[in-house]
Amino acid sequence: MARKFFIGGNWKCNGTLEEVKKIVSMLNEAEVPSENFVEVVVSPPFVFLPLVESLLRPDFQVAAQNCWVRKGGAFTGEISAEMLVNLGIPCVILGHSERRSLLNESNEFVGDKVAYALSVGLKVIACIGETLQQRESGSTMAVVAAQTKAIADKVSNWTHVVLAYEPVWAIGTGKVATPGQAQEVHLELRKWLHDSVGAEVAATTRIIYGGSVNGANCRELSAQPDIDGFLVGGASLKPEFADIIRSLTVMKSQL
Repeated sequence: MARKFFIGGNWKCNGTLEEVKKIVSMLNEAEVPSENFVEVVVSPPFVFLPLVESLLRPDFQVAAQNCWVRKGGAFTGEISAEMLVNLGIPCVILGHSERRSLLNESNEFVGDKVAYALSVGLKVIACIGETLQQRESGSTMAVVAAQTKAIADKVSNWTHVVLAYEPVWAIGTGKVATPGQAQEVHLELRKWLHDSVGAEVAATTRIIYGGSVNGANCRELSAQPDIDGFLVGGASLKPEFADIIRSLTVMKSQL
């Protein structure tokens, strides 16, 4: 069974009320392939989740950018997975490199967060990726395998997990992994899943790429057999986000 393309738009900490309304209007008017071919999820800041959920076209879904590691309570400033479920938010991004580096989220902590979010019914975009120093030292696969293992140690059902490989050195820098570099890591990740988790999980889990993806480079990246979509940052706030969604199916249809 073919893996359905997955396109995520991570808005990060951007947008005013009016700007968010304009972005949603832009997305609502965009001509994109049917949800039968591409699954599209956008992730606005927490404060805009209900607004975007209420205004966004029904064939796109909304994701949160983070949630707490356990049930809510005396955790000032945190948002629980149960709160997202209560709001009707189906999905959450966890383990983004910005949270790993700036907030010191460990592999084990991210694994716990993924497991808890799944346990209450959320779908999870789980982020992994190496720094430039780690890549230059030749430890890319050791790093991403350890990050993935921390998730695999806590998760038995991968049906609602999307892995997002985002080399830290390419996020927001304008640098992008070459299609060959990205494919190499995606293939090795799939082999790791096959050997460490199981053949079915390896064959069905979508592994998407993130790191300065835009309308100019997405077609060549999407042509790689183990790249199942993208987690898009800055470009998800612009009209070219629709181009990225469209170009995926255009490229694949030509293969």
